[in-house]
Amino acid sequence: MLPGSQYARGHNVRVPDDPYLWLEDITGDDALAWVRAHNEPTIAELSGERFEAMRSEILEILDTDARIPYPGRRGEYLYNFWRDEANPRGLWRRTTLDSYRTDAPDWDLILDLDELARTEGENWVWAGPEVIEPEHTLAMISLSRGGADATVVREFDMRTREFVEGGFELAEAKSSVSWEDEDTLLVCTDFGDGSMTESGYPRIAKRWRRGEPLDNAETVYEAEPSDVRVIASVDRTPGFEHTRLGRYTDFYNRIRYEVRDGELIELKVPTDSSLSLHREWLLISLRTDWQVGEVTYPAGCLLGTKFDDFLSGTADLAMIYEPDAHSCLSSVQWTKDKLVLITLRDVASHVEIVTPGTWERTDAPGIPPSADTIVVDIDHLGDEVFYNSSGFTTPARLLHGTAGGPLVELKSAPAFYDADGIEVEQYFATSKDGTQVPYFVVGRRAEPSPTYLYGYGGFQNSLTPGYIGGIGRAWLARGGTYVQANIRGGGEYGPGWHKQAMRENRHVVYEDFAAIAADLVRRGITTVEQLGASGGSNGGLLMGVMLTRYPELFGALVCSVPLLDMKRFHLLLAGASWVAEYGNPDDPADWEFMSKYSPYQNISSSASYPPILITTSTRDDRVHPGHARKMTAALEAAGHRVAYYENIEGGHGGAADNKQAAFKSALTYEFLWQNLAR
Repeated sequence: MLPGSQYARGHNVRVPDDPYLWLEDITGDDALAWVRAHNEPTIAELSGERFEAMRSEILEILDTDARIPYPGRRGEYLYNFWRDEANPRGLWRRTTLDSYRTDAPDWDLILDLDELARTEGENWVWAGPEVIEPEHTLAMISLSRGGADATVVREFDMRTREFVEGGFELAEAKSSVSWEDEDTLLVCTDFGDGSMTESGYPRIAKRWRRGEPLDNAETVYEAEPSDVRVIASVDRTPGFEHTRLGRYTDFYNRIRYEVRDGELIELKVPTDSSLSLHREWLLISLRTDWQVGEVTYPAGCLLGTKFDDFLSGTADLAMIYEPDAHSCLSSVQWTKDKLVLITLRDVASHVEIVTPGTWERTDAPGIPPSADTIVVDIDHLGDEVFYNSSGFTTPARLLHGTAGGPLVELKSAPAFYDADGIEVEQYFATSKDGTQVPYFVVGRRAEPSPTYLYGYGGFQNSLTPGYIGGIGRAWLARGGTYVQANIRGGGEYGPGWHKQAMRENRHVVYEDFAAIAADLVRRGITTVEQLGASGGSNGGLLMGVMLTRYPELFGALVCSVPLLDMKRFHLLLAGASWVAEYGNPDDPADWEFMSKYSPYQNISSSASYPPILITTSTRDDRVHPGHARKMTAALEAAGHRVAYYENIEGGHGGAADNKQAAFKSALTYEFLWQNLAR
């Protein structure tokens, strides 16, 4: 039970006072003093020759010019945002494809974020541009202070390479914008009192015309305060212009409208489905079964039809892809005339090209077998596609060509660690309910070794087997083993793999991860004393549960930007948007199952916990740093030792630049090296 008995453990009763509630609210000098008091001993303990070596090695990987400068096509140019040692905040730049093909492309500078930050005295972090298409003349650039989700959005002229004086500009908020034309935006932002949802996102979409005050912008759609956020987007493809409005009623469900002649036409599809509208075609990706007439389309499938036929009710729905027990849809993206479809089969990528209309599928040529392959960029106005392919031990290759045509290797990354003798194996652990849960083991298999187990398990996010340069250099090269867990809650086997772990079934996420931990020991890959685990955000919640429910399985844990107080998560920052994932703690029935795993409420002063490092960011405006602070304070009060590090910048990513990212990663590895038996 927690010190002060603010919760009755295992019961649906709240005892009034939470003695650490103030850690959600402290700011300024008080917050800085608390952070320093916890950061300094942790840094002192973890600093040393090995830490400095790993920090330098990771920073070298992050900053090296040998990295692939991943491109994005906009008109005749390839654009890239680049950070390195000389430009820690970054350069937005462009070049031609012919120049990009060379070993030393001639980059044309568009915006120097370091110079902008110096000039304006702001800690700007790049959050990306919204470029008008197909003209590519103007952009609304989002800039974050210190890496927060909230951004300042400012109009930028890509011809003069200057911010537009007197142009469109939005104050700091979690905004989104879309160009209707060069003088008109659809804007979702903080318009003042009552304009934000309970999740902290905009609930009102307005049409903002050049030269008029934002307060005078015309309201075009409103979501409810209890919704997650409003939706407003414009597709300006010539001849196929579309405007869509709508609202997320929760994290997974949306009500969507097509706007035609000022009329809102509701798109009658399952609210939890995903849509892709391209030219005359509509794709529908299902999360749940959908009955249309006498036909039931299964969850996880992909359907295609002509959009106008769908609106008129005469659509012939074609089954483009149907999953099986071992495979699922990973992504779909359009060129002008083709669809690139990527699936996962037991977490391995498979790329196919689909011809709309006939919906014929053919394997994409030139993709390396057994590689983790993603689309880096695709030209929806042409036929160009860029792929990135890699594996745990195979450095990235950037492939370029046309959808269905031959591919050439444009760029390749160097090996950042010596993979000679390192093996990659996929195993399956048996979870408590009998489910077979896959995981990858990467390392040299001579004898049990210090093992770094990573997991996430939520929001249908898939962990795939891409190249691990930093882990390779800091962990594998020093004799460690790396394990990646594909537990339920993720999307590795489609929506069903995720939905099995939602709300009252959340416990299976933790049972899956615990099963993998035990399986690693059973197979002789590691020992309990040599097994460490790490996770961030939802994965930080996973680490909190491992600490409080499965401490006997681990030698050390690292818990980053975590959710930990599940009684109050929905009251903090964006937390209300995740009620669909976890449940509503204000509902006694929901709190009954949530209270059994919520880490903050399940700390025990009599339990023996493995060493834990908890990290967060002061500027995290998605998952409140109060989770990490309160957990640290409560653990300390219960007599447990906690290493703690809070970056005053970084946002939910935990780092605002490469130096901070290298520092934070080195803390994780050094903490594990110090606490896992050799």
